[in-house]
Amino acid sequence: MKVPVLQNILSANDQIAARNQALLVQHRVLAVNVMSSPGAGKTTLLMETIKRLKGKVRIGVIEADIASSIDADKISREGVPAIQINTGGQCHIDANMVKSALDRLPLKDLDLIFVENVGNLICPADFKIGTLKNVMLLSVPEGHDKPYKYPLIFTTSEAVIVSKMDYLPLSDFDLKIFKEVVTGLNPGAKILPMSARSGEGLADWIMWLEAQLKQVR
Repeated sequence: MKVPVLQNILSANDQIAARNQALLVQHRVLAVNVMSSPGAGKTTLLMETIKRLKGKVRIGVIEADIASSIDADKISREGVPAIQINTGGQCHIDANMVKSALDRLPLKDLDLIFVENVGNLICPADFKIGTLKNVMLLSVPEGHDKPYKYPLIFTTSEAVIVSKMDYLPLSDFDLKIFKEVVTGLNPGAKILPMSARSGEGLADWIMWLEAQLKQVR
């Protein structure tokens, strides 16, 4: 009985996700689902992105965590509307949670919404939430072997960010092998080595985002 039950849950979730996506398309808003392990640098990336796009792109953020509003508070201090979702223990957010957050955001006044998913390399890849693009971060300290262990999240992402590149000289992370494996899993994925601390690669990330925005606007 477990398989049919799971299928029904995913089917109901996908229907809500489709309605979320239709709402975003209607308002011509690009929504990006940002996924990673805990501590890979999602919030830092969003903060740096907001600073670089402020005044040019109207941004909103949906923050998801098991508990607390620490990250949403940080984002709000940048003058960006931020909605906090607390899952209360779930390892991901679902489409209905995102629907509730979208209802609280001023969609007519936004161009771009980031959804910072719960830190996890497994569950977020399974649940559609209605965003138009998926992006995942893998930090250098996590190792270049993660695509072998968690292939789904790499195959469902349009962009793969290698974060914390400033740690590269201190690690055995093999960027060449990583790129080969990710490209084998997902030939269309844009791979973006980056360090939010030093600024390395941020210009390429901004260019990628601006290209996606042009397709929506």
